[in-house]
Amino acid sequence: MNIPRSALLLSLAGLIPFLWGALTVLLPDLAMWTAQTIGGRFAGPYVMLFYGAIILSFMSGVLWGFAARLEGAQAATGYALSVIPALWAFIMTGGGQTSTGISLMAGFAGLLGLDWLFWHHGAAPEWWMTLRVPLTAVVLACLSVGVFS
Repeated sequence: MNIPRSALLLSLAGLIPFLWGALTVLLPDLAMWTAQTIGGRFAGPYVMLFYGAIILSFMSGVLWGFAARLEGAQAATGYALSVIPALWAFIMTGGGQTSTGISLMAGFAGLLGLDWLFWHHGAAPEWWMTLRVPLTAVVLACLSVGVFS
């Protein structure tokens, strides 16, 4: 399935904070440069954790849009499910670097399940899972660098 070019490029650009965060965990000199040049919250796990919570909330909005394509009880269930990623980010983050990282990893894994559910019911585009699976793999890999390094 062909992913629309704009959706693919914007999605890949959305990985930059995760990739940058992982790189600055693995390369302390880059972390120091980043902290001195643009600020400490843009280095190491901090950028990944803050941005990860934002993206989970953003994806709740995406899922809400998918729920709007459903009808009746399916739509009601879809709306209820669509708020879970944002609530997860709100409730499960803020407990420290490791617990927040693990919570975000669980949140992104759960989001992939919700992506599949909306896709399976025809509310998401045909190409949706072709995009979401590799994006989620990269996000999980980056967050794991922050949690386990």
